[in-house]
Amino acid sequence: MEALKRNPKFQGRRGPVVLTIMDGVGIGKYTEGDAVLDSPTPFLHKLMETCPCTQLKAHGTAVGLPSDADMGNSEVGHNAMGAGRVFAQGAKLVSAAINSGKMFQGEVWKKVMETGKTGTVHFLGLFSDGNVHSHIDHLKGMLDECVREGIKTVRIHILLDGRDVPETSALLYIDPFEEYLAGINAKGMDYRIASGGGRMVVTMDRYGANWGMVEKGWKTHVAGEGRMFANAHDAVETLRAETKAIDQDLPPFVISDDGKTPVGAIKDGDAVVYFNFRGDRALEISEAFDSKEFTPFKREPMPSVYYAGMMEYDGDLHIPNHYLVNPPEITETLSEYLCNSGVNQFAISETQKYGHVTYFFNGNRSGKFNEALETYQEVPSDVIPFEQRPWMQCAEITDTVIAAIESGKYQFIRLNYPNGDMVGHTGNYQAVQISMGALDLCLQRLAAAVEKAGGIMVATADHGNADDMYEHAKDGSVKLDKKTGEPARKTSHSLNPVPCFIYDPENKGEYKAELRSGLGISSVAATCAELLGFEAPADYDPSVIEWK
Repeated sequence: MEALKRNPKFQGRRGPVVLTIMDGVGIGKYTEGDAVLDSPTPFLHKLMETCPCTQLKAHGTAVGLPSDADMGNSEVGHNAMGAGRVFAQGAKLVSAAINSGKMFQGEVWKKVMETGKTGTVHFLGLFSDGNVHSHIDHLKGMLDECVREGIKTVRIHILLDGRDVPETSALLYIDPFEEYLAGINAKGMDYRIASGGGRMVVTMDRYGANWGMVEKGWKTHVAGEGRMFANAHDAVETLRAETKAIDQDLPPFVISDDGKTPVGAIKDGDAVVYFNFRGDRALEISEAFDSKEFTPFKREPMPSVYYAGMMEYDGDLHIPNHYLVNPPEITETLSEYLCNSGVNQFAISETQKYGHVTYFFNGNRSGKFNEALETYQEVPSDVIPFEQRPWMQCAEITDTVIAAIESGKYQFIRLNYPNGDMVGHTGNYQAVQISMGALDLCLQRLAAAVEKAGGIMVATADHGNADDMYEHAKDGSVKLDKKTGEPARKTSHSLNPVPCFIYDPENKGEYKAELRSGLGISSVAATCAELLGFEAPADYDPSVIEWK
């Protein structure tokens, strides 16, 4: 890969280009439920009104997902921003592999089936059609193939969503699925739900933030230890009544016919398929099954099983050892080009989004392109529900970025403020308002540092969330919770566009004040490259800037 060519229309500024990713901050379609608009964010909105500003697409086909009905997410969003163009992503790849039958022709699937002839095949993953981490249709496609191949015993371990889908929708998936399994079992098979729990309580931790979640999942799914219920429907109803928790926060449960013996503990000689396609919340449970030298918790029992992930979740560390579908091959990312062009870079976020501004931004690549030119910093996230600390670590991130700006060492700085997304997922409207207020204060401090250094801030988001906190009917009216009469809370990402504005205090008029419209967030890479004084690679999606 060659170095980037200089942009003859722009010679750069005194200070760095600071890419500020306001995670989960979109431009709302509805006034009611738009916590970005309905929060103390005067500085953010001042910048959007006074700076060159446009809207970018951050969902569906604009980020490589199958259709524009699919909400964007942080993984594909950072892939697109870092790669400068759009690649077919997990959901699309998996759907194609199942529908074409290609998955079932692979050696890994054949090994799962071979193992299932004498043992049990277990499927573990997020149980919804949110299409962010998984899709229930993928699970059904694999179960149908198990039936065709004569696999007699299958157990399903369900992680309840309520985050990428309505917050108390678990039974809308469980009840029809039980009917579906009954149809299979009528053919002489033994296919059952074996365990479960909320996705923010068991199994689906990420970036090592809370290994206790994974340990809890191990005890629930593998050992079959925990509170026992006759079926998943009863488990959800009972735990929901006792805890008042939404689906993502429900405690774990185990299915048992006699109240003593689990129906689906994982044993020697079994096969386990983790059917999530997204990598960030799949790495830790995959390590627990695959790693020989494993220290985060004691795996008791540690059965000898054949474990396969839906995809290779980390292409550099090769996690897991076996996987069903190849991930997109993303090369020639912005970071790699900038390293080849001698640009010093700094990337930072707190734990919850640290992997996004490093691993995902770099095209699903662990490690650095150039040790001498890249600095990464992770700020530890709180290990508590985010509505209890809605400001998260945005102040600490800002402190560090300001120091990086003042050091004069870096030409390109990228950061992620997780507030709008992580707090948005809780459904707690007041907490989101506080999180956005905290973000606004940090933006003000950051802009002041950029101005002092003579730099440029490019601010955008990877997808929406906080901008759409209520469920809406087709006519735009707010749906009401049947029990409370209050607005029905929405905890998933939105389908809304995201802002992209350029704060350039030393603007010399080299580009038009009106930015291009109709583009996706993949245009962020070319935009940053041009503001760093380079020509963007020819195959990158166009910059939002129109040069004079």
